[in-house]
Amino acid sequence: MSATLTSIFLSNRKSIMWSVMRIVRDPQVAEDVAQETYMRASKVAETGTIDHVEAFLFQTARNLAINHKRRQDMRGRVERDDISETDLANIASASPSQEADLIHRQRLQCLREAVARLPQRARTVWVLSRIEKWPYPKIAEHLGVSPGTVFNDLKLAHAHCIDALAKIDRG
Repeated sequence: MSATLTSIFLSNRKSIMWSVMRIVRDPQVAEDVAQETYMRASKVAETGTIDHVEAFLFQTARNLAINHKRRQDMRGRVERDDISETDLANIASASPSQEADLIHRQRLQCLREAVARLPQRARTVWVLSRIEKWPYPKIAEHLGVSPGTVFNDLKLAHAHCIDALAKIDRG
C-alpha cells in the first residue's frame, strides 16, 4: 500500500497544494500541510486499508488546512496589542467547569452501565458498530446473523441507552 499511496500522492501533489493554498493562502504552510497529509495517510495505511486513497488525501489535506486556518485566526484574535491584561483575564476558559465535568462523568458511567445490562449480542453489536466502527455487513458476518438483525440489535441498544440517559437527566 505504501508504494501505491506514494505514487498517488506524488501524482496529485500539485492539486493537493492548490486546494490547500485556497484555504491557507501561504505557499510554505500549504507545503507543510501537504507533507502532514502524506504522513497521516501513511500512518492510516499502516494500520488498515484506505478504500479511496485519492479522496482520502484530498479530504485529509482540506481538514488539516481548515484546522490550521482556524488556529491562525484564533491566534490573530488573541495576540492583538489592544487587548488589556484585565480583558484577557476575563476570557472564559475553554475547559469545562467542575460541574459540567461531573455531569459528563455521571452520564458516561450511566452509559457504561446501560451497555453492560444489554443482552450479549446487542452489546457486541453496539461495541463493534459504535466503538470499533465496523459496518453492519461485517458485524453480521462476524456474528453469523443477518444485517437486519444487526440493525435491530443496534436499535435496541440505542433505545436502552437513551432511556438510561433520560432517567439520569430527569432525576
